[in-house]
This record gives sequence, C-alpha cells and structure tokens, in this order.
Amino acid sequence: MTDQIYYLATVPFESACQIKILPETHPAAQLHGHSYTASVRVPSLAISDMTEEKYEPVSYLKEHLQATIEPLNYTFLNQHLEIPTDENLARWIHKETDLKGIDRVAIQSTHDCGVDLDNNGHAHIWKRFRFEAAHKLPNVPEGHQCGRMHGHGFEVILHANQDLDNAQSNVTEKADMGVDFEQIDRFWKPLHQQLDYTCLNDIEGLENPTSEVLAHWIWEQLKPEFEQLSWVTVYETHTSGCHYNGDHYRIWKEQRFESALRLTRVAQDDKRRQLHGHSYLIRLHLTAALDEVMGWTVDYGDVKSLFKPIYEQLDHNQLDLLDGIADADVTSLLYWIKDKMADSLPQLDRIDLFETPGCGAVLCWGEEGPALPD
Repeated sequence: MTDQIYYLATVPFESACQIKILPETHPAAQLHGHSYTASVRVPSLAISDMTEEKYEPVSYLKEHLQATIEPLNYTFLNQHLEIPTDENLARWIHKETDLKGIDRVAIQSTHDCGVDLDNNGHAHIWKRFRFEAAHKLPNVPEGHQCGRMHGHGFEVILHANQDLDNAQSNVTEKADMGVDFEQIDRFWKPLHQQLDYTCLNDIEGLENPTSEVLAHWIWEQLKPEFEQLSWVTVYETHTSGCHYNGDHYRIWKEQRFESALRLTRVAQDDKRRQLHGHSYLIRLHLTAALDEVMGWTVDYGDVKSLFKPIYEQLDHNQLDLLDGIADADVTSLLYWIKDKMADSLPQLDRIDLFETPGCGAVLCWGEEGPALPD
C-alpha cells in the first residue's frame, strides 16, 4: 500500500451543556460541564494546498482549530447547537472550520469516551473501561517474565459504528442518537463482573490470556447482542495493546523520548529555527497473523527490543544531527524511522509521532485500524 501521511492537531476547551433529549434522570440531561479536547486530522496532500510556503503543517492545523473552537470555550454549548452531544460537536466543528480536506474530527468529552467523525458524516464512538486481574502466559519460553503469575489494571475500549440517516444535521430525537455511552455501559457490565478481580487463566476460553486472546474473547461475548461493535481494544499496559475486529488483529507499542532539534524548513523568523526540544511520543503499529500456540501476533517485548537501537539514537539526542535525515520535522522523522525499521520489523505498517500531546503526524502504509484516544 502507498505511504500516506496525516497531520493531527488537538486543542482543549471548557464548556457546559445539557442533553435535553435524554430522560430527566439521566446525568447528562442536567446542567454539567466537561474539559473537552477537539482534534482534526488532514492528509498531507490536502494540507499542502493550504499552507503557505515555510509554514509547518501541524502548527497550521492547531492555529486554525483554535480559532474554530474559540466561540465554544467557557460557554454554554446549547447556545451554539441544540443538542450538544459529542457527535454533534464534531459535526459543528467540521461545518464551522475554514480548514479544507479534513478527513477526521474527534471530540473527547472525558478520559473514557469520545467520538470520531469522518468526512462522509460517519461517526465512530468509543467508551473505555477498566478491570483488575491476574494472569500468566503458559506457553512462553522458560524464564520469560510473562510466564510468571502477575497482574494488570487492564483497560478495554469498545468501539461502535454510528450510521445515522440524518448524518449531516443536528439530532432532534432521542432515537437518532443511535448507540450512546450508557448503552455501551450496559453491554460491558456483565463482562466486567466476570473479569474484575479474577485470574483470567481460570475463565473458560482464557487459558492463555494474551491481549489478542482477550480481545477475541470479548468480541465473541459481545458481538451477538452488540451489532454496532466495530473493534475491541485491550490495553495490557499503558504502552501496549491489541485491537480485534472479528477478522484480524493489530497491536501497538509506544514509547517516549526526549530530544532537542532545530527546524530549517520554516520561515526565517520562526522561533523553531532556534535550538529547542520536545517530549515525543511514538507509537508503532503492527499487523500479523495470530500464532495459535503463543496466542499473540508479535511479542511486545520483541517489538521493544528491535526498536531499541533506533530509540537510542532518538532519545536524549539532537534530532537534526541524525545521520541521513534532511530535517527534524515530524514528516522527516517518520520516514527516517520507517527506513531504519524496515528489515527488523516487517509487520510494522503504521507509525504515530507526537511532538506535543495530540499534535503530530501519522505515517501509514497498511490498514489504519481504530483511533486511539489520548
């Protein structure tokens, strides 16, 4: 598949709202507020026609997104749109922004829920859950740390497709909300009771409870009743996890690195020409067939080990001095990393790189999979 670069920017805002179409007893029907984040994503080909020469694309997106959401900041959202659900907020931003070529608008109202809206008006909603459990992996080689009984605070995200007939207009009836977060809660509750404060190995079907096996097990439990379920995401740790969509698996492993840099392809008066630095987040995504014996696609530990030589060149170093890199902007860095990893990690098909929270770029040359929230 051809390489595709996407640029992303995220901006926070504070607002109050009421979702008046919900029953009076529903918490969201009462006056309340959120610390929201709004995000936009634009393909590189679309943004190349918008940005001025020497204008860095991530900063361009962030500046324009900030201008779009400024009327919402510290306001009562019902004054701007009749029913301010996360989905309708995403639609409002898509309509009001002067950015062209957007292929995704995302709203995250809390740490645990949000919505992604594509440029066809198709919404993808998600809700995050957590449970505490022990497990061990019985088929790993002797001495592997995961062969010892241990535990995690597992996190699970349930993703649902949302196709509404009136996709381009504000919702006016409760039935038009489709799947809401409370409904997802009800689907999850029986599984939470089975999984929380247990040893996963003792549950039928989870005798080898890798992230992949657990994601598949959850899918099988929920899909018959939860028709709109599109992906199950399992975080085994804060830095690694697995997606499953009923057909195939995608895993990711992320790390942070601290680096200095100068940018040379920006305007002469741009302060990023000066030596500065970032705390970067990088996320490596891989697609591979399931190993039926091991119960995983690729061992997270192997991904970390194979990436280590690259990581050591990035962490606590000056990025524009790296051998073979033209500049230290996120696009150049993504292609540099891809080239360095091509032989050692052939299952790799996407890299996310963020300079600041929610702001960066994605290089994708395979299936994207679902978006991961902040």
